[in-house]
Amino acid sequence: MAAGTQREAVVVAALRTPLGRRRGALSGVRPDELLAYTLRRLVQRAGIAPDTVDDVIAGCVNAVGEQGRNIARVAALAAGLPVTVPGVTVNRMCGSSQQALHFAAHAVLSGQQRMVIAAGVESMSRVPLGADAAGATPPGAVTGRYALVDQGVAADRIAARWHLDRAELDAFALASHRNAEAAWRDGRFTDECVPVPADLTAALLAGELPDAGWLIERDEGIRPDTSLAALAMLEPAFGADGVHHAGNSSQLTDGAAAVLVCDGAEAQRLGLVPLARIVATEVVGVDTDLMLHGVIPVTRRILERTGLTLADIDLYEVNEAFASVPLAWLRETGADPGRLNVNGGAIALGHPTGCSGARLATTLLYELRRRGGRYGLQVMCVGYGMATATLYERIGEA
Repeated sequence: MAAGTQREAVVVAALRTPLGRRRGALSGVRPDELLAYTLRRLVQRAGIAPDTVDDVIAGCVNAVGEQGRNIARVAALAAGLPVTVPGVTVNRMCGSSQQALHFAAHAVLSGQQRMVIAAGVESMSRVPLGADAAGATPPGAVTGRYALVDQGVAADRIAARWHLDRAELDAFALASHRNAEAAWRDGRFTDECVPVPADLTAALLAGELPDAGWLIERDEGIRPDTSLAALAMLEPAFGADGVHHAGNSSQLTDGAAAVLVCDGAEAQRLGLVPLARIVATEVVGVDTDLMLHGVIPVTRRILERTGLTLADIDLYEVNEAFASVPLAWLRETGADPGRLNVNGGAIALGHPTGCSGARLATTLLYELRRRGGRYGLQVMCVGYGMATATLYERIGEA
């Protein structure tokens, strides 16, 4: 690299599997093989030689059982990538694969690596939420200092703090389902989503991926026939006076997603057309009693660092862990609701925790390209009072 030339980390490919309902179509699929399939498809889509991948960084929250043994390395081997391609698994709870993407960008920007896969996976059917803790509780040195509450309780507290009533939360949930259904109907998810073969093990061993015989082709959690009346009948999930329930909270799902991050000069040398460059990454910690409100300060911090405003951003993806989180974000920031989660979010699609960061990135980048927008912002709340943010700038072909 010539003196004075600034490195860039660019995304040259991104994709995801359809998200399956808990105990649904993907419940019979091992998560390590589901991730392996996603890695294989990503390399195929990018059109790169597999041995040019410097590392695989995968987010996974419950990294035990079939998601244990460093699932990133296991999946890389199962995908048929060369044994010279290493892998590492990271856990920043719900922000795990967004953090994997950040680490990939940092490695590229530092000049230590040129091409890194950032990915994520979670099978909430086969490895239950909380399995990594195995019944353990936080130590007294933590609980003696901080109030740790269930995330659903925190979501209800956020609703109270920002004066969000149940009717508003339910209306947001209904819009999520309708937007996601419209995205499938209008073909907006077609490019980002790869169907999963019925016999995944055989497909991985065969070397050639099939073009038919699918187990799942589209997201299972979308309920196009739901209504405000149906949502109003659901019982509060986190206390009799709460406002969140199964219908306005994210769904437990299974899925995998992957993003290929490359040095800008290397992408140009290989003739790869980037989807976007990664402008900035950010992470914050916040008080644990509200826990999920970190999406607000992390947004402010990444905008301050880049000198942009929300008016400059064409699309926002704020993870719908609970309806109160993106709604509080909207209320506090004054952002344009017409640019938020335009193809639905985790309430309709689901939130396979380790996968979601890479899934949001994939959805955001394809929609940014489709609209010809310039900037996209991805923000996620994270358990124990954290939040992550990534700012992208679309480059390359429209």
